[in-house]
Amino acid sequence: MIGLLCFVLTVLASPFKSKLRLEAENAVLRHQLIILRRKLHGRVRLTNHDRWFFIQLYRWCPSILKVFTIIRPETLVRWHRAGFRCYWRWKSRSLGGRLQIETDLRTLIRRMSVENPLWGAPRIHGELLKLGFAVAQSSIAKYMIKRRGPPSQGWRTFLRNHAPDIAAMDLFVVPTIGFDLLL
Repeated sequence: MIGLLCFVLTVLASPFKSKLRLEAENAVLRHQLIILRRKLHGRVRLTNHDRWFFIQLYRWCPSILKVFTIIRPETLVRWHRAGFRCYWRWKSRSLGGRLQIETDLRTLIRRMSVENPLWGAPRIHGELLKLGFAVAQSSIAKYMIKRRGPPSQGWRTFLRNHAPDIAAMDLFVVPTIGFDLLL
């Protein structure tokens, strides 16, 4: 009696549902019938295509959870979450490339670059080769500590240090008619 009452209420409420929702519910019910007709013995066997179909319908119209009879709604939500997890695991996989060097070697490169600020990547590369580590020079440059200031003196310091010499050289310029250099 209660089942009949629920059926009557559902039929009376169906004109007020959206067309997309009705089509989704209809597709779910039809697919469930197809699966039940396919059943051989015992439990219902779902293929990956069936799971994909239900998940896509759930994504488009989440209200179809009320229509499922052969699977529990929690199962469908679990499949959806597992598929989402699988997709992002695939998306964030390693795409290959150069292998990472060990953390001990990275810390050694950083330590050498901090303790010897005038050494560049070629010098550290040579020292590491002497120690028996075969690492590319570009990898060493990648893991070195970046300097904040310029590696050498700026123009202002250069001019302050060499201003007398520059002025003295300017006094010895002798223009000639042919612009030849006098020795």
